[in-house]
Amino acid sequence: MRIRRAGFHVGPVLVIGVWLFAACASPTVEPPLAGSPTSWPSLAPAGAVPAETPAEVAPAASLAPSTAALAPTGPTEPARVVRVVDGDTIVIDRGRGEEKLRYIGVDTPETVKPGSPVEWMGPEASAANRALVEGRDVVLERDVSEVDRYGRLLRYVWLRNGDAWTLVNLALVAAGYAAVVTYPPDVKYVELYLVAQAEAREAGRGLWGEPPSSPQPSPSAGSPQRSGSGSTATAGAGPCDPAYPGVCIPPPPPDLNCRDVPYRRFKVLPPDPHHFDADRDGIGCES
Repeated sequence: MRIRRAGFHVGPVLVIGVWLFAACASPTVEPPLAGSPTSWPSLAPAGAVPAETPAEVAPAASLAPSTAALAPTGPTEPARVVRVVDGDTIVIDRGRGEEKLRYIGVDTPETVKPGSPVEWMGPEASAANRALVEGRDVVLERDVSEVDRYGRLLRYVWLRNGDAWTLVNLALVAAGYAAVVTYPPDVKYVELYLVAQAEAREAGRGLWGEPPSSPQPSPSAGSPQRSGSGSTATAGAGPCDPAYPGVCIPPPPPDLNCRDVPYRRFKVLPPDPHHFDADRDGIGCES
């Protein structure tokens, strides 16, 4: 039987064509990179070349802001610090003349409040604030409220050095010069504040350090104080209750409240027999 030459030549061509078609129809799939997600949602328009996908992405929980990578995320504006009033209050100029500004979420001992004595660690807190911001250009970040009930601006105050940011409010807490005092709804950084305060307390910094052996004198210290029940007590006289190591307050009876003593924002330890620390943050008579 004679083989037709046409068939001999057509066969191999057909085989090669089928092989090429199969190769194109079944591309090689690269295995996914270790740790990469199985799929990535795309926001690119149809036909766009996808951007290179990172091989590994940290879980969302680990992306919470840290002090090392902290930066303002809310509405901001520049200003210059004209002068420091005390540890938590400054005077700034943002191009509208001088305005008084109160740091959000922190409180420092009094030094300039009319009718109030200079409180322990007050001068140190003022000096620390002055060293941080006086005469410097700063960035102001707003939370929710514009001003407090006294008409002072409420802001987080930031210092910038290149790509590095310092939140002044937080720095004062971390150094032990300020205590955390929250007034909702302005609570954006309260969790960071509380962590910094706990660390400062553990390390005994500033307000959380060893108080002076005798309380600082005040105009009303040692004078009789009338309690709400009609009884009298003398703050600064007689034995001092160890639950209040930075001041001298006698133990009960009688039971005293904050208006019965001349001290504000003082250190409180358990069991707090007079219940000065209502929110149990370690600071008594905060307002």
